[in-house]
Amino acid sequence: MDAAQQEATARARELQRSWYGEPLGALFRRLIDDLGLNQARLAAVLGLSAPMLSQLMSGQRAKIGNPAVVQRVQALQELAGQVADGSVSAAEATDRMDEIKKSQGGSVLTGTSPTTAGSGAPTVRRVVREIQSLLRSVAAAGDIIDAADSLAPAHPELAEFLRVYGAGRTADAVAHYESHQN
Repeated sequence: MDAAQQEATARARELQRSWYGEPLGALFRRLIDDLGLNQARLAAVLGLSAPMLSQLMSGQRAKIGNPAVVQRVQALQELAGQVADGSVSAAEATDRMDEIKKSQGGSVLTGTSPTTAGSGAPTVRRVVREIQSLLRSVAAAGDIIDAADSLAPAHPELAEFLRVYGAGRTADAVAHYESHQN
């Protein structure tokens, strides 16, 4: 790899870090390990071709262009966390991955968000992840922080919202969301 290619790869990984919180190679490798997948199965569940997944992982390509794929990534991250904490078995995880693979994404704005099994209402974490996905699909984390800084003097609550959901950790956003309900 020549210097120009190395620079382009480093730039793509930095963009991935700002858009997705970390380079996609690290994120996808963690999903592969946590869910016991191989790259071909991960690509199939996400709805990506194997070459596209490889390009995203290696930094040859920076952005996931399809918002439904981004939502599937987030659903797999949530599933991996549930497997890790023991709330979902390996067999249940396989069934859930098949559901994720078939999902077309959803939006909190249209009411088509996937729902929890019994309640008919989206989980708080799911709502938060969709808000984060929407914000991060229109701007990089650094740009969201810049916008928050600009808004802070006149609109501190909006600035906080942008910081927490646009560039913060999901756990912090869930706590923020829950603290602002009724």
